[in-house]
Amino acid sequence: MPLALVFILLTVALDAIGIGLIFPVMPDLMRDVLHEGLANAAVWGGVLAAAFSVMQFVFGPVIGNLSDRYGRRPIMLIALATMALDYAVMALAQSVWLLLAGRIIAGITAATAATATAYVADVSAPEARARNFGLIGAAFGIGFVLGPMIGGAASVIDIRAPFAIAAALAGVNFVFGCLALPESLAPGKRRAFSWRRANPLAAFRAIGRLPGLRRYLVLIFLFTLAMTSYPAIWSYYGAARFGWDGWWIGISLTIFGLSMALTQAFLVAPAIRAWGETRTGIYGMMLDTVVFVLLGLIRSGSWALALTPVSALSGVAGPAIQGLMANATPDDQQGELQGVLGSVSAVAMALAPLILTPVFWAFTREGAPIYAPGAPFLLSAGLMVICVAILAGSPTPRVGAAAPVSPKPEA
Repeated sequence: MPLALVFILLTVALDAIGIGLIFPVMPDLMRDVLHEGLANAAVWGGVLAAAFSVMQFVFGPVIGNLSDRYGRRPIMLIALATMALDYAVMALAQSVWLLLAGRIIAGITAATAATATAYVADVSAPEARARNFGLIGAAFGIGFVLGPMIGGAASVIDIRAPFAIAAALAGVNFVFGCLALPESLAPGKRRAFSWRRANPLAAFRAIGRLPGLRRYLVLIFLFTLAMTSYPAIWSYYGAARFGWDGWWIGISLTIFGLSMALTQAFLVAPAIRAWGETRTGIYGMMLDTVVFVLLGLIRSGSWALALTPVSALSGVAGPAIQGLMANATPDDQQGELQGVLGSVSAVAMALAPLILTPVFWAFTREGAPIYAPGAPFLLSAGLMVICVAILAGSPTPRVGAAAPVSPKPEA
């Protein structure tokens, strides 16, 4: 494996550790800052998550186009430095408005994931891209194994301790990147930066001209909307349905991370060899549908823990869909593609908390007609059914082909 790819995987893993550290304590942090109950804390947690994702949507294509112009290395280093600052703010903030400001700033420069994926596309042969995207998912899963475990344990000391640890890890990662990260995009493959293409809607048009990708953009949007139920709801769901504290939420997320890492490291490539990208995506999303329905209905924490590794098996779907899209995109547009995918995902991740946390509030608030903390997962199951239908009815995009470009200038 090339050293550059090893570094990227380590970077993604360390980023995931920082993210996973804070999930177990979010319910307690929001209640501490707001001095309100769990239902209202979940809604405000959704607002913070939505603000972060809106900034990703607006600035995702800008970051992707900048990485196509100036290279991946400087963009990733700026993102890592901002991440360290954001976690430091969250460790010290005593106001929900300061937390919101930190999330907005972090969302503007949250380019690590999209740029890392573009980096992998740069250094991978077309036939190896789906497999290497799976390795990115595996690295993220490994980070999720360690992150919630450390976060849950640190929460016993203080609910803000995980944020301080996350800031330190992001800072160390930044220094490591300054010393070890080489550039992956050769000067000859770079293209001029265009504000028109950096506009989110214009970037969608540029990528949408590539044959067959428009349906896949819709698919990615709905898929992300459904899957965001895990980060948006899981901590609050565990606390409300099973009475879990930070320790048990950390344990459940650790099981999920370990299972996801094993799935994406060892199952993505065999699944794609056996079934191809399209059927692999369909089978993964069908499994997601079943798991979401069960999570919406169960009442036992033991059953939830048992379902966690099963839900991770569906992790083969994401890399398969990414592989289909990357193989239909020219080399000099890989950064733009990943920026657009980041923006599409960001829109979904912005809407998901605004949709799912009110659903959670409606079914967990005092006086709710039906107490059903798992209601958001039932909604996600319905969205996943639509995703299966879209992918099953979509033709495979032509590899490396570009659609005719209209001479009409972009507005």
